[in-house]
Amino acid sequence: MKFKIILILKMLVIFGYTASAQQITGSPNLLQWVNPLMGTDSKYDLSNGNQYPVIALPWGMNHWSPQTGKMGDGWLYTYSANKIKGLKQTHQPSVWIGDYGQFSLMPVTGKLKVTEDERESWFSHKSEIVKPHYYSVYLADYDVKAEVTPTERAAVFRFTFPKTDSAYVVIDAFDQGSYVKIIPEKRMVVGYNTKNKGGVPANFKNYFVITFDKSFTNQSTFEHSVKQNGLEYTGNHALAVIGFKTQKGEQVNAKVASSFISHEQAIQNLKEIGGADFDQIKVKGAQIWNKELAKIKVETDNSDQIKTFYSCLYRTLLYPRKFYEYNKKNEVIHYSPYNGQTLPGFMFTDNGFWDTFRAVFPFYNLMYPSLNAQIMEGLVNTYKESGWLPEWASPGHRDCMIGSNSASIITDAYLKGARGFDIETLYQAMLKNSENEGPLSSVGRKGVKYYNELGYVPYDVGVKENTARTLEYAYADFTIYKLAKALGKPQHEIDRFAKRSLNYRNVFDTENSLMRGKNKNGDFQSPFNRYKWGDAFTEGNSLHYTWSVFHDIEGLIGLMGGRDKFNAQLDTVFTSVPLFDESYYGQVIHEIREMQIMNMGQYAHGNQPIQHMIYLYNYAGQPWKAQYWLREVMDKLYLPTPDGYCGDEDNGQTSAWYVFSAMGFYPVCPGTDEYVVGAPLFKKVTVSLENRRKITINATTNSSSNRYVKSMKFNGSLHQKNWVSHKALMNGATIDFTMQKDPNKTRGIRKEDVPYSLSKLYNQK
Repeated sequence: MKFKIILILKMLVIFGYTASAQQITGSPNLLQWVNPLMGTDSKYDLSNGNQYPVIALPWGMNHWSPQTGKMGDGWLYTYSANKIKGLKQTHQPSVWIGDYGQFSLMPVTGKLKVTEDERESWFSHKSEIVKPHYYSVYLADYDVKAEVTPTERAAVFRFTFPKTDSAYVVIDAFDQGSYVKIIPEKRMVVGYNTKNKGGVPANFKNYFVITFDKSFTNQSTFEHSVKQNGLEYTGNHALAVIGFKTQKGEQVNAKVASSFISHEQAIQNLKEIGGADFDQIKVKGAQIWNKELAKIKVETDNSDQIKTFYSCLYRTLLYPRKFYEYNKKNEVIHYSPYNGQTLPGFMFTDNGFWDTFRAVFPFYNLMYPSLNAQIMEGLVNTYKESGWLPEWASPGHRDCMIGSNSASIITDAYLKGARGFDIETLYQAMLKNSENEGPLSSVGRKGVKYYNELGYVPYDVGVKENTARTLEYAYADFTIYKLAKALGKPQHEIDRFAKRSLNYRNVFDTENSLMRGKNKNGDFQSPFNRYKWGDAFTEGNSLHYTWSVFHDIEGLIGLMGGRDKFNAQLDTVFTSVPLFDESYYGQVIHEIREMQIMNMGQYAHGNQPIQHMIYLYNYAGQPWKAQYWLREVMDKLYLPTPDGYCGDEDNGQTSAWYVFSAMGFYPVCPGTDEYVVGAPLFKKVTVSLENRRKITINATTNSSSNRYVKSMKFNGSLHQKNWVSHKALMNGATIDFTMQKDPNKTRGIRKEDVPYSLSKLYNQK
């Protein structure tokens, strides 16, 4: 009898779990699997994402977040914090870039506390609800529940107060120049703030308007902690406080909107809410997010993988931010963060192309071609308004990172069919980049004269990160070459960029089979330490950057002496001890530490330069090694937890890597039509494209142990190649993977199976 009971219980567990799995995969509420706290357990010297919980709509102009850090601290929310200082409007794309366009609301009760250190309240994650479209927290010191739900340019707040004669909302416009005005008869507060970290014109302001549904019993303005006379104040640090008498459980609602154009435009943006109440906006936000998340439906029995996937997909859909607004005529307009004028047309911002050219923008070309066309129109406007393409914008040009990666983003969009923007202007902008340094080292091409004359940026001429620049410029030149051909440009122009795209060869050291700094006289810099971070490279070492030849892996294989030596060098990345030389930085930067502790040798997935490297086994006849390491990375370096990333989650790039890789393919070389095949994570993936066609990826034998591809069919036909084409996917496709426990060392090993390389193209001719 006892045995039968145990057996029945086991069967119930089994069938219960199966039912749960079906519910997981079939639920229309995919928001339940998103954890915006993934990546928030970070600090200066160790990044597990370096993220804050973004409460926003996809690509929304405004983000909202609880604020636990001090005003101006890039770590505005950290999971380990115990106190909240306010619910903040933020436009921060990275802790390293900083914030702009910021203010906060904080409910308090009892004795009035105004400054952030005085007013902060204890909270617990146990009484916190965090979703992309909704945030709720219990502020224990004040017995207040605070909630916020956003639209693209506005938000609704709801504060549930106790019974008190002393209920307040503190509106903090922050320091470094701000303004507030209380208008009691309209139950309204207006203001602006100018606080920023750079990249703004002299007239920059973030204007805001807040309307309440309850009359004020008292109101006052402050300069920091000092109460001011009157209801209007301009100063270094302006705050407004409005007060109420409330009954127990009484809810006070506030509608908030902002604008980079004017207070009048902020009031116009408030119309996004209209007459809707908090719950209606919350429901609408959930519908918007579920619509986007449902464009990729995954099926598996592993709930953690589902949580990780949709949390990563959420992060992929946040940047670049819509920096445009709609006027009274419903026309698209924007405040230019480049010349300070209000102008017609699209504008997007808060993006570092050094990160996102790799997977985020290719993802948009697959899933959101119409949106990407608007982003391209925004790039046209940026060039017209500033004279340069925005390699790192927040909101205007920022001096961060290297490269000329706008070329990749523009070319990939155009070659994959995006239209409706001025491609000729963008092409001319790319030509300008290829011949000029910009006003900032991240704009144009630093060291471009050396690069164009010598074929590389020398190590000894005072240009930092020279070898990394050489490699990235060579890839950018490849994409210009591809676009020039597509646009029918003169042959001499096409040939110039085709030749320059081979400049990566000039910094390859045959003695070490690695990329290495080279002096102006042609000698390689010495001494050479493959483990030295920075110096000739950007946030990495030679073992990381050697693979940055996205467009010509076959050429790189040839330089290394063939497939066997190439594969052995790839293996070395994983088998090497995680040694490092941090002397260039004078400290162990967080990227170094993250590599060191991951137990994957020199593989540094937490930073972008090496994220494509695993896929390169597909070019050299050992695709099963890619399949092994891809699963290792997805299983061990991504989790749906506050410490769920293994480094910075930069504008969606590290997340987009996971989204692509979990589907089973990845865009190693944007600017080509190909995605390199890896191995899918799920049993089934259904992708709904913008053109209403579908991609179905089946891998029914997939499991934690079955990580290797035995065979692959594309639309019913056996597919031996290690790549699939964008064009074929966009026509709709069914991909069937048969997965197994042991590697199949006979599939994808022929030369005709390998993905695109520039040298391969030349050799075929």
